[in-house]
Amino acid sequence: MTLPPKPPLPRRTPRNQEAVAARDALAAALRVAGIQLPAMDVRTPWPDAEDGARPARYALIHLGVCSAPVAQALATVIRNGAAG
Repeated sequence: MTLPPKPPLPRRTPRNQEAVAARDALAAALRVAGIQLPAMDVRTPWPDAEDGARPARYALIHLGVCSAPVAQALATVIRNGAAG
C-alpha cells in the first residue's frame, strides 16, 4: 500500500517568520521559568490554491501536549506573573 504524496510545504513568509520568532521568544521565556514544551512548533495551513501559487496567509504556534506537572508549573508561572 502506497500513501499519497504529501502536499508541498508552504513558502516562508513574513507571517511564518513572525510566528517562528514568537515561538522562540515563548520557549526562551518558559526556559527561564524552568518549563519546557518540547513539542512547540509553527504550523501553517496549506496554500489555498491547488498549485501552491498563493502562500498561506497566517501561521499558528502549536504548543503541543505536556504532562500534568508541566501544566501546573505553567499555570503557576502565569498566575505569579499576572499578580506581579
